[in-house]
Order: sequence, then structure tokens, then C-alpha cells
Amino acid sequence: MVLPCLNEAETIETCVRKALKGLAELGVIGEVVVSDNGSTDGSQALATAAGATLVHAPVRGYGGALLAGIEAARGRYVIMGDADDSYDLGNLGPFITELRAGKDVVMGNRFKGGITRGAMPALHRYLGNPVLSWLGRVLFALPGVGDFHCGLRGFHRDRIRALGLCMAGMEFASELVIRAALAKYSISEVATPLGRDGRSRPPHLRTWRDGWRHLRFLLIFAPKRTLLLPGLILALAGLTGTALLLPGERHVFGVSFDVSALVYSSLATLVGAQLLIFGGFARLYGIQEGITREDKHVRWVRWLSFERCVAGGLLVGLAGLVSTLVAVTDWGAGGFGRLDPRETLRLVLPSATAIALGIILIFSGLFASLLSLRAAGRRTGPPAADAEPEIPAQRPVNSQTSLR
Repeated sequence: MVLPCLNEAETIETCVRKALKGLAELGVIGEVVVSDNGSTDGSQALATAAGATLVHAPVRGYGGALLAGIEAARGRYVIMGDADDSYDLGNLGPFITELRAGKDVVMGNRFKGGITRGAMPALHRYLGNPVLSWLGRVLFALPGVGDFHCGLRGFHRDRIRALGLCMAGMEFASELVIRAALAKYSISEVATPLGRDGRSRPPHLRTWRDGWRHLRFLLIFAPKRTLLLPGLILALAGLTGTALLLPGERHVFGVSFDVSALVYSSLATLVGAQLLIFGGFARLYGIQEGITREDKHVRWVRWLSFERCVAGGLLVGLAGLVSTLVAVTDWGAGGFGRLDPRETLRLVLPSATAIALGIILIFSGLFASLLSLRAAGRRTGPPAADAEPEIPAQRPVNSQTSLR
């Protein structure tokens, strides 16, 4: 078991003893690793005295401490938990059962296990955790995970290490489950009770700061639903509006739509196209960096290639220039006199939009080509769900795991 620790002198000894006792009662050969994040209250000595293996985490933060602890642990499985005595560390049986059954990740669910009165702030219990967990289920197709941010969870150590987790802060909790989901790992959930923690000081968690960091992380890792789909809807709506308004004014349910609506249709087209391109960039970057698993990644490389984007940009831009020349010619035929804005804008707006979109496409191709560059031998993505992770031939002696 791995416990991140930062000034937990009031509870660390109790947590270590409970976990060791629970493992012994289950007949599990294991250890408790306390990953210290620079405590100044004597937590290190207390943890060692209670029977834990002490690790000094060089990177500050919740994730930094856990990453160091996972590296230093020994065995096949790891169960991570908080060192504030809020979780029942003496009852790890459900996690171990699921792990031995072949699950890659086993999440705790505090809402199913029961939350002691006062153990979780009302804002977290009724708004923050339910909303973020719902968003995580929707964005990453995880209907079986009801508590995205439970601090007690277990996993197959080598499978998780193969994901290349790197977030040093509180986002680590989201990163672990999101990357496991994207890699198609098997994930299950067990009921976990949550009690009041045993500390007299406030927790390290900061409601708004850490809540926003979790939300940002969820959105960044789901470009299809946050960029591609909204972009497609906006672009189609903009193109449809432009096509309908080009011939002249339209009346719908007694409401008149004219050049003012055409302005917003052109804007929707540009914004939608940008979101689609950004979504493509995000998918391509995720594939190249091994963040996400994409079987058809060649499609993104093909459609966002420099040559295709330049060709498409030139065609769209040229169409805009031709339309602009038509507008200027019509203006010249009238002696370059006063123009009727309602009629002129009907042609000028789509022309300017096409020119802008053409330029965007050309430079997007250049940026996509930079994202597509790959150093020789780089990892292309997380391992498939049925593949064993590749482990370096030479490993430090102390870098095995917590439960066998």
C-alpha cells in the first residue's frame, strides 16, 4: 500500500498500523510505503516506527508523492490511500479480490460505502464530486465509475506505470482513471466508507483551485466532445445560415433574417472550423505523445497533412478572392459610387470568411506537420488492453510493488 504524506504526524502511525494489520489478517504478503513530501512535523519517524517503508518524494504535490511511492513499492498490485485516517485501511479485501480477479484498476466509491456526517464538505458531497464524476462518465464512457475522486483505489502496478502518468498535483487522481480508460483497461468499483479524518488542521485540498484543475483536466482529455462535436455543429450551422441568406432576406415565423444574421453565420463558420482544427490537433498530439490510444490515427495524419491543408486552404482562399473580384467589378460597373450595404455585404462577408478560412487552413497544415514529427523509437501510445506492458530489462532493486 502507498500513502502520500505531508505533515500527517497526527494520523500516519494509525494508518500504517491499520493497513499492516488488515493485510496480515487477509493473509496477503505486502508492505506499506509512506511517500513523504517534505514533512516537517516528524511524520517520517512515526511512519518508520509503525512498520512502514519510507520514501522521500523529490517532486512536491499529491501526484508527485504517489508517483515516487509507486516506483519504490514492491509486488504486483498497489493500493493507494490517504494518510488522514478517513478511509478504512484495515478492510482492503474488496480491492484485493477485484485485483486478483484480473481488474487493472479498482476504484472506491464513497457514496455507495457511506459518508459519515461531517466527513465531506457539503459543497464537495452534493455538487463538486457528483458533477465532476458525471462529467467523467459522459466524456470517457465509464458508466461503472460513480466516484472519480475517491482517494482509495487499487491497480496493477506495471499496467499503470506503462501509462506514463506525470501529473504532480491533485489532478493525478483524474489522470490515473482517464488514461486507464483511454487505454481500454478494465476498471471496476467497490463500496468504500468515508469517515471523519483524524487531523486537527485543515486538509491540503483547496475546493475551487483543485476543483478547477480536475475540471480542466477532464475537458482537455476529451477533444471529441469538447472540440470536434461543438465545432462540427457550429460549422454546419454557419454554412447553412450563409447558404440560406446569400440569395436575400429570409422570414421565419414572422421574424426577418438579413445581413446581420449573415454576419453571425460567417462567424459561426469560422469558429466552428477553428474548433474542428483544434480538435484534430488535440487528437494528433494525444496519439503522438502516447496520451491516448487511437487505432485510426493515420486518418488524422492524412487529413491534417501539410499538403492537404495547403491545397484546401488555397482552394477556399481562391474562391474568396474570386468572389471579392466579382464584388469589386460590380462596384466598378456602378462607377464606384455609394453602395447598398445590404446587398454588398451579402457577397463581401462570405468572401472575406473564405479568405480567412483559407489562411487558417494553410497555417494549420504547417502546425499539424510539426505535431506529426516523431523521434525514432518513441512510444506511440498506451499498451492494448490485452497486452502485457514492456518493462525495462534493468530495474532498481526497490522498484517492485506493494501487494503480491
